[in-house]
Amino acid sequence: MTKTKKVGLTGKFGSRYGRGVKIVYEKIERKQKLKYTCPNCKRTSVKRISAGIWQCMKCHTKFAGGAYSPKTES
Repeated sequence: MTKTKKVGLTGKFGSRYGRGVKIVYEKIERKQKLKYTCPNCKRTSVKRISAGIWQCMKCHTKFAGGAYSPKTES
């Protein structure tokens, strides 16, 4: 997959799909690839396993959350 400085993660689509769709896709993609804080051990090591499934890479705690980011409790 290729990506450039100008288009970022959406470079893999080339000239297909239009600018608006790719902007929305890039926001979602960046959000889901971030590392989040674990609710169990409080480290920044939670990664997305699949849609709605999150796992801490340090303590191996699996939990359910949102599709693109784990839900934060208020």
